[in-house]
This record gives sequence, structure tokens and C-alpha cells, in this order.
Amino acid sequence: MKVTVIGSGDAFGSGGRFNACLRVEAGAEHLLLDCGATSLVALNRAGIDRNGLSTLLFTHFHGDHFGGLPAFLLEAQFVSRRSRPLTIAGPKGVEQRARQMLEADFPGASGNAWRFPITYVEITPDAPATLAGIAVEAFPMRHDERAGPCQGYRLAHGGKVFAFSGDSAWTDALVPLAAGADALLIECYTWDRVLANHLDYGTLAAHRAELGARRVILTHMGPQMLGHQEPLPEERAHDGMVLSL
Repeated sequence: MKVTVIGSGDAFGSGGRFNACLRVEAGAEHLLLDCGATSLVALNRAGIDRNGLSTLLFTHFHGDHFGGLPAFLLEAQFVSRRSRPLTIAGPKGVEQRARQMLEADFPGASGNAWRFPITYVEITPDAPATLAGIAVEAFPMRHDERAGPCQGYRLAHGGKVFAFSGDSAWTDALVPLAAGADALLIECYTWDRVLANHLDYGTLAAHRAELGARRVILTHMGPQMLGHQEPLPEERAHDGMVLSL
């Protein structure tokens, strides 16, 4: 399994980073995990063929994780002229949210006669799924239920496990999410400012021993976190980073 960090930024592009977007490759199948508002630009810059992606999987429905979906779909319809089926997966309500996002960005677009079949799949902690040949398990995160349910995911393929928190303050669900993973990509928005819906480094460090992943990589870093460049026990994600598991 190979994970490419297309976008590692926060909602505001702090540090010039793109919104959350990860390409996960498992054999011949490629999955896109989150597709924030800037993701089509990031995918173009990285030279990634969108028609090679079989599945879009979302952690929650904020614009910096979900907002790139309308442009992705319309580019597939009118530019790359996709014919391959597309699966759109995410928390409960993903189909309704997708249609709402399309209408908000491009009124009338939700009624398009798509040239490619679209299948919607809901994933919940009680209903795991297999997507693009990858076993996907959801965990409830603590972020913003207005944009949710908000979920983190464990992706397993070929004996390797990749875990991604999406956005979340500290929650005990991060412990089983991380347990035994080959890599955990975890949000760390601030350095020492404690927020109700995001994780700060001080809190993460206090719980670090509970996160049983082989590698812990910080992402979704805001200005305060980016301002601390001293060495840390954890790795820091960056746009273009590749994880070969």
C-alpha cells in the first residue's frame, strides 16, 4: 500500500499547503481519501489522472475535506470525459451531502445525466466496507457534528494498515484507530492552544504513549503549529510526501 499526501494543509491553506487529500494505492486500485476545495488544483499539479481513481472516501463534510467534490465530478463529466464507474463513500448521509454541495457550487448540477455510473456507500463504525480492494473501518471522531458524522479510518491491504484521523480533538477512539497501524496520519492544528474540535500538540504529546502506530505523522497544521520547527518525535506531513507501507 502506498499513500501520497496530495494536500496536508488546514482549511485556510496555512504555509501554502493544499487542503486535505490523500491518494491510496493498493495494487491496481487507487482511492482518494478526502478531496478538499483546493484538491483539483493539487491533483493537476501532481499530474495525477483522476480517471485512475475508482473511489472517493470522505472523513466528514467540511469544505477543506469535501469541497473539491463538485469540481472533481464536473471535470470528469466535461473535461476528462470519464466512463469508468465511480464510488463515493463516507459517513451516513454522504449522497445527500454530495447533492447539496453540487447544488451550492453549480446550481442544477445534481441533476446531470452523468456519463459514468456513480455508487454511494455509507460507512459507519458498525458497517465497515471494502473499497478499491481495501478493507475500510470507521471510528467516530470528535470534531463538528454539523459536518458529520466525523470519522477516522483504518485502511488495510496486504497485511499493512494505514490510519487517518481526519479532523478531531482528542478522543479515546484514536487509540483503537492507531493500534498496530504501520502509519498514523493525525491532525495537529495548534501547538499549545486547546480547542474543542481540533488537536493541539501538547495534548497529543500527553497521550503519545497510547498511540500504538509504528509511525505517527502530523498533518492539518495551522500557523501556530507551523511556527514550531524544532525536532519532534513525530514526523510532519508535507504536500507530496509518499508513504510506502
